[in-house]
Amino acid sequence: MGEVAMLALGAELAAALQGRGLVFLQGDLGAGKTTLSRGLIQALGHTGAVKSPTYTLIEPYELDGVSLYHLDLYRLADAEELEFLGVRDFLDEQSLCLIEWPDKGAGFLPTADLKITIEVVDAGRKISIRGQSPHGLAVCQLLSQAWGAKES
Repeated sequence: MGEVAMLALGAELAAALQGRGLVFLQGDLGAGKTTLSRGLIQALGHTGAVKSPTYTLIEPYELDGVSLYHLDLYRLADAEELEFLGVRDFLDEQSLCLIEWPDKGAGFLPTADLKITIEVVDAGRKISIRGQSPHGLAVCQLLSQAWGAKES
C-alpha cells in the first residue's frame, strides 16, 4: 500500500468514524501513520499542511463541526505528562483523536475504539484494523462493506 492508497484509506476512515472515536496508530518510524492521518484530516475538510505533531505532541483541528486531535507520543517521557497536557479533556465521545505511538501513553490512555497497525512489507504496507469497542466494530463493518463493494 503506497502513499496514495494510505491517503484513500484515511478518507475511508474519516467517513466511517463519523467525527468521533479514539484511534491508535501503531507502526515503526516511516511506516505511514502520519500519511494515514493526513488522508483522514484532509477528508474532513482541512486544506493546509498536515504535519506530524512530534514536537508539539498535540495538533488540534476544528473541521466542519468535528473536534479532531492528532497526537504523536513518540517524544513523551512519561505517560503522566498527558495529564499536564489536558488530554483527558478531549478523550470523550464527542471528539475524534488520532494517537501515534500510543504505547507511550500506556496506563493513562483508555482502550481505543480502533487499533490500526501499519507494517512495512517490501515496497508496500500491510494494514491491520481492529475494532475494540461497539463504535470501533461498527467502523470495521462499514470499512468492510465499502471495500467489498469496490472489489465487485
